[in-house]
Amino acid sequence: AIYFKFLVEYNEFVNLTAITEEEDVYIKHFYDSILLSKIIDLNSVSNLCDVGAGAGFPSIPLKILYPKLNVTIVDGLDKRIKFLSLLTEKLRIQGVDLVHGRAEEYAKDHRESFDLVTARAVARFNILNELCIPLVKVGGYFISMKGKNAQEEIIEGNSLQLLNGKILKQEEYFLPREESKRVLILIEHFKECPKKYPRAFASIKKNPL
Repeated sequence: AIYFKFLVEYNEFVNLTAITEEEDVYIKHFYDSILLSKIIDLNSVSNLCDVGAGAGFPSIPLKILYPKLNVTIVDGLDKRIKFLSLLTEKLRIQGVDLVHGRAEEYAKDHRESFDLVTARAVARFNILNELCIPLVKVGGYFISMKGKNAQEEIIEGNSLQLLNGKILKQEEYFLPREESKRVLILIEHFKECPKKYPRAFASIKKNPL
């Protein structure tokens, strides 16, 4: 409730989300975020990196439910990091590291550092894989949170083979009431990622794997 109130108030001055009606925020942001706990046991996860978290989704709702989880949020927009800094103070939660920067830059010094990496509504699947898998420990997981077009994105390119990731599980869900489709894709990072990845973002965007 504190999260919702602060998000809506802050959003009047800084555009963070187009979704501001209370029921919509609870279903499309909060509920959608915690769906992730259905595909992995978060009690077994020590540290999570959320790439492009925006207004804190999915990592902050998950942190509220799993207080022992150490969370790192990497986002390229300073206005979002400032909001999240104020939000974590207001929620009185600790163990959240906020990083203003791009994932591919952050990966230079933090390769294979996280048990779990998440990304929600950031980019297409093959681009996301290159941004996120290099951050995952060998034996760790990346969860890509997708919508109705997930299957057509998965078959694009061969990013998983190049980055040494494999899909372990896909789960489909429908949000309550409005019934939008959500697809969670659980990817294991089974072998060290080649050092040349991730490339600079201009190259990733121009020539996706």
